[in-house]
Amino acid sequence: MYLDLDTATDFKRSLFNAIVAPRPIGWISTVSADGRVNLAPFSHFNLVSTAPPVVMFSCNAPDDREVKDTIANVRATGEFVTNLVTWDLREQMNLSSFNAPHGTDEFKIAGLEKAASRKVRPPRVAASPACMECQLLQIINIDPVGPGDTFSNVVFGRVVALHLDDQFIEPSGRFDVVRTRPLTRLGGNQYASTGPIVELGRPNPPRA
Repeated sequence: MYLDLDTATDFKRSLFNAIVAPRPIGWISTVSADGRVNLAPFSHFNLVSTAPPVVMFSCNAPDDREVKDTIANVRATGEFVTNLVTWDLREQMNLSSFNAPHGTDEFKIAGLEKAASRKVRPPRVAASPACMECQLLQIINIDPVGPGDTFSNVVFGRVVALHLDDQFIEPSGRFDVVRTRPLTRLGGNQYASTGPIVELGRPNPPRA
């Protein structure tokens, strides 16, 4: 199969989500200028750099408003928190993706306890073993260019604080990914966690 995306119009766009997989899930908590809390998962999420620590997430425009509450809140306050989704939190994450009316507190829908952040206003998911407090760096708008395209926002944030569950910190200081069992997104409605783990040291040329 070959698809020329300049001319193909009837292919399933979900192909991209299945090809670029697995993807980490950014469980993003925000707060509006008037104090209303929002929590939503985004599977277009990743780490951009570690020095400085920067993360990104993106989302398409919703059908019922100009932008999703998450984007509106980040624009208004310049802050957000990423909360690691584990395998054990998969049902709560899914509940928080509910297409709720504007201003709804998804923490309540998912039955999740809030925990206070230190340097930003949005609360954290108390049950998450790793949360990153972030300050907005930049929002890039991606305009639709062809049939079927939608308007998208890409958010970049600098991590200014970390909250880690001590039980997942190894004596070496590493974060134990195996025991944490992070949830990842595949194609369609498919999710998975970590499978077999191998360590591959980066090959370096011999020194003269």
